[in-house]
Amino acid sequence: MSPEGLTGPFPLPKQLQLSAVKLAELHSDLKIQEKDELRWKKLKAEGLDEDGEKEAKLRRNLHVIMAKYGLDGKKDAQLGDTNYLKGGLENDVLDDPRLEKLWNKAKSSARFSKEELEKLWREFRHHQEKVQDYHLFLETVSRTEDISKNVVDPLEAGGARKEELLHQKHRELKEKLQSIGQGFERLRRVSHQGYDPSSEFEEPRVIDLWDMAKVGNFTEQELESLREELKHFEAKVEKHHHYQKQLEISHEKLRHVEGTGEKEYLSRNQEKYAALEEKTKELGYKVKKHLQDLSSRISRGLQHNEL
Repeated sequence: MSPEGLTGPFPLPKQLQLSAVKLAELHSDLKIQEKDELRWKKLKAEGLDEDGEKEAKLRRNLHVIMAKYGLDGKKDAQLGDTNYLKGGLENDVLDDPRLEKLWNKAKSSARFSKEELEKLWREFRHHQEKVQDYHLFLETVSRTEDISKNVVDPLEAGGARKEELLHQKHRELKEKLQSIGQGFERLRRVSHQGYDPSSEFEEPRVIDLWDMAKVGNFTEQELESLREELKHFEAKVEKHHHYQKQLEISHEKLRHVEGTGEKEYLSRNQEKYAALEEKTKELGYKVKKHLQDLSSRISRGLQHNEL
């Protein structure tokens, strides 16, 4: 699927300046987007998206993907790549000066191993993605409010429903902002103190989900079930990270072999790279789909808690 989706086709850069890992990630994100759009089209055909809320969410998700991979035409829109081979994490850049300061402090500290620094960098990137998503969502809510000021009358048919949707969006904004605040505090704490060996989870997305679940409307039994599922999910994420590293190593080796001109050796490396790329894409899709399902279930628990 080319990233045109709901917004219509737009010209892609002739050559995407993305690493092998980022290209595999882009493929997984677009596959999720494509399946979500197909599901939405069925719902729309059945008249189940009359207020256009699901369509708006799909548009926002597509904009997040475009910004994440620099497909929106904006300079410096892409988040830095984690390159495990070329000088480690020395050339990575963060947009927020506060994050940059924390990251530089962590890098110059002797309390982190190489593996822990890679893990911490994933946390910083995850936080930056959350901030990007928040700003995109804020723009959407602001546009909706501007339209509503002129259109929505609670006494008119559907007016009360539109007002309720606006209130729901404000609740979501509040949740996102809260999550960003908690995430920053965690990054500040870890950057200064290092990782806590007794911590239950390590993957930033899993930590976020677990923090949300603990304040949601779940029974002890449901929480225990979520904890176990999050452990399985974290293992799946770690496996994906392993394949990402292997893919990057294979890509570098392939580029080296291409320069030697040895056809048989090149052919073997191309086959190995193609197999690794396919496996990384497949795992990436499974991780993102599982994350989507978990986020949806935990968010429903949060919303129920507020009612």
